[in-house]
Amino acid sequence: MTDRRQNLIVLDMAGTTVADDGLVERAFTAAAERLGEDPATMIDHVRATMGESKISVFRHLLGGDETRARQANLAFEEAYGELVSEGLIAPVPGAAETIGELRDQGRTVVLTTGFARVTQDAILDALGWRDLADLTLCPADAGGRGRPYPDMVLTALLRTGAVDDVRRAAVAGDTSYDMLSGVRAGAGIVAGVLTGAHTRPALTAHGATHVLGSVAELPAAIREYES
Repeated sequence: MTDRRQNLIVLDMAGTTVADDGLVERAFTAAAERLGEDPATMIDHVRATMGESKISVFRHLLGGDETRARQANLAFEEAYGELVSEGLIAPVPGAAETIGELRDQGRTVVLTTGFARVTQDAILDALGWRDLADLTLCPADAGGRGRPYPDMVLTALLRTGAVDDVRRAAVAGDTSYDMLSGVRAGAGIVAGVLTGAHTRPALTAHGATHVLGSVAELPAAIREYES
């Protein structure tokens, strides 16, 4: 019989464990304006690709111009960092407690993001979360490929050694790309949460095995799955 215990929990940050109240869109707008681009022509694609590595989004928006994409990504990271420094982010209610509960149960928790490491660290510092999870990962930690690729989930498995079967990993996020990443990795639970960018239909259409009101409902969903 297959062991269904979910010993590796891979959680997205912005929109899933971190409530940023539209800061991603605000930072994209600021970045576009700094480069002389019209953000109105970009915002639909930005919304559709929430969860993807930001440099990949800019590569698409700027027609594959690598130099401009890197300039735009740097401007985005700077703008987001400025918003974080202004204290405009907060934990999703119950997120920190949920992570603590999961770790107390002997599970390994990994926080992932589509942001660059410098921005991820700024968020962790702003929230006092440096020691909250067992590991934090950004696309650069997984060879440069973020979501919807499965690389960060698989890197979490390899780095932590928490499970010997990816079906014993649970992935949770608020975007379609989070769902695709979990499905492509082969995770047992791929949970969409409704505290972020995408709706229930979008999450289920991209492979969610569960759709939860928030990450605070994840421990109960895991217990039910394991029973």
